Amino acid sequence: MQTEPTSLQEAIVYFSNPDNCVEYITLRRWPNGVICPICGSAKVSAFNPTRRTWKCGSHHPRREFSVKVGTIYEDSPITLDKWLTATWMLTNCKNGISSYEIARDLKVTQKTAWFLLHRIRLALGEAPKGKMGGSGPVEVDEAFIGGTPKFMHAKRRMSLGTGIGGRTAKVPVMGMLDRDSRQVRAQVVPNVKRETLQNAILKEIETGATIYTDNASTFDTLAAKDYIHDTVNHVEEYVRGQVHTQGIENFWSLLKRGLKGTYVAVEPFHLDRYVSEQVFRFNNRATRENPLNDADRFDIAVRQIVGKRITFAELTGKPN
Repeated sequence: MQTEPTSLQEAIVYFSNPDNCVEYITLRRWPNGVICPICGSAKVSAFNPTRRTWKCGSHHPRREFSVKVGTIYEDSPITLDKWLTATWMLTNCKNGISSYEIARDLKVTQKTAWFLLHRIRLALGEAPKGKMGGSGPVEVDEAFIGGTPKFMHAKRRMSLGTGIGGRTAKVPVMGMLDRDSRQVRAQVVPNVKRETLQNAILKEIETGATIYTDNASTFDTLAAKDYIHDTVNHVEEYVRGQVHTQGIENFWSLLKRGLKGTYVAVEPFHLDRYVSEQVFRFNNRATRENPLNDADRFDIAVRQIVGKRITFAELTGKPN
């Protein structure tokens, strides 16, 4: 049996065999045996090597199914070797990878590559489990993502309703970093009003936890919410002992480097998926406590492909 890949070169060779693609996904999707994705029955026929499908023993529509059904790959004419190669590249390129590069490498159109990458980003986004701050302080900060108004065409700037130096054109993103687990959570928020940010904090961080922020007025009532809150004034200092937001600022620098350097222009209604992509790579990076490698990150990503689906019409807001 051929050894599973540990590098991009090995992955390209390994997944060039369609049977290896099906076997790799099957072992991660159904570790305890194949289950019908339509009805959940474990009574399925033996694998058909010619069609690469199984058949459910229960009587219902779509009894015959492949490993693609119920995943981000469903109804896609793109072969699994290209899907898995793109997934490997996206999960392991620190600054992301553009649809133009994927199009050149996989011999598909740029439009197809763009759609493919967005479906993979959807899979990378996982709902957080539990609350942060159980055993250590949490850094909280917000960032503004978008083009600089002074470099925009006047018509574009006017359509966004902003002045040359304004922030109206930018999209606010809120981030939280648990210093103990070194895990980050980030999400696009509609605004940076006190109520919006504090509701997110109440939802994601344990009551009684220690929170470090800058001295923005939006965080000034956290102490009244039963949190231990300390701030750092960036006009005067960036670090005061253990009080700082340098960890979450590091995440912002990685996110902005990818958006500005690789993706260049990202529409606000797609930004949440790009944020999820960077959160996935950050939370699954190699550390002393958790020495993950490229194959490990790829393995985690493949295990998250089930139950996530987005069509081109949903993605673009336009009919096919």
